Amino acid sequence: MTELGPDVWPPAPIRTERLVLREPEARDRPAIVELFSSPEVGTYTGGARPREELERAVPEVPRRRPGLFVVDLDGAMIGIIELNHRDADHRSQVRPDDGEAELGYLFLPQAWGHGYAAEACAAALDWFASALPGEPVTLVTQTANDRSMRLAVKLGFVEVQRFEEWGAAQWFGRWSSPPASA
Repeated sequence: MTELGPDVWPPAPIRTERLVLREPEARDRPAIVELFSSPEVGTYTGGARPREELERAVPEVPRRRPGLFVVDLDGAMIGIIELNHRDADHRSQVRPDDGEAELGYLFLPQAWGHGYAAEACAAALDWFASALPGEPVTLVTQTANDRSMRLAVKLGFVEVQRFEEWGAAQWFGRWSSPPASA
């Protein structure tokens, strides 16, 4: 497995028709606090965190790290996408001998229903496929999260299994990037 290290990160900003995927900046801090304190966003992610706690915990310049993209619409953050390598001991993993990357995303409620998540996640997966050809990507979502389930299928994730975790039924899917060209 190849890591999302300095040899592939950070990428130049990724531009789509309407969005820019980029590293976090200081101007994103208020939206990050809003994102993680939103009761709507927290519905399927274990709940919202208290705003006061986030105001204390989120640094003035949000942490940059491999695999984390801010989704920017017209100069404002509307969500985040993460491509993180999974813990090799995670029970739902696809390849027992190796941790694979997992796609995660959160969007502010006002960004829901406009196709931004599909557009941004597709761009992140395209980038991933070019940076790490042949590497699979996984996605886990609660089966009760209809929007996320539809997005997973739209992006080309194929169901691998369902399981119970965190007190809820979970859906686990896999997306395969094309192998490297010879």
